[in-house]
Amino acid sequence: MCQIFAGQDPADYEPETRRLRLNGQSTSIRLERSFWQIVDEIAAAEGLSTPAFVSKLHSEVLELHGEARNFTSLLRCACIVRVRHTMAPIETIAAE
Repeated sequence: MCQIFAGQDPADYEPETRRLRLNGQSTSIRLERSFWQIVDEIAAAEGLSTPAFVSKLHSEVLELHGEARNFTSLLRCACIVRVRHTMAPIETIAAE
C-alpha cells in the first residue's frame, strides 16, 4: 500500500503558483500540481476555464459565508470532494 502513496512522482506534489483574478482583484494561489490538475478537471466539467471556475467558486463562497477565510484550503477540499465522488475504493487500487 505504501507504494501507492510514497511512490508517487515528486512532481505531483510540487507547489505551483497561478495568478488570476477573483472578483476583479489580481491574486495568486499556490497549490500542489495534483490539486491544480483536479481543479482544471472540475472547471472543464463545468464548462469554464480554470480562472473563471475559481472566481465563480470564490463569489459563491462570499455569498454563502460572507468571507473566504482560507480559500486555498477550500480549493483543496473541493478536490477531495471531487475525488471521493469519482474514485474506486482504496482496497481496489491496492489490489492492482
